[in-house]
Amino acid sequence: MEISCDDCVMQDTPACEDCVVTFICGREPGEAVVIDVAEARAVRLLGEAGLVPPLRQRTRVAL
Repeated sequence: MEISCDDCVMQDTPACEDCVVTFICGREPGEAVVIDVAEARAVRLLGEAGLVPPLRQRTRVAL
């Protein structure tokens, strides 16, 4: 799984302020966050349990 804010339709919206990627990773602008399947599952479960904000990243669709 690769998460890049540049590919997210929610980029530059209020959703960014409590996005799990922003919350967990203090990445540099333009730098993708890559997590493996087990980590993706853990992030999803934490969000579902309400322990962290849910992942809001949605990949942009090329027109």
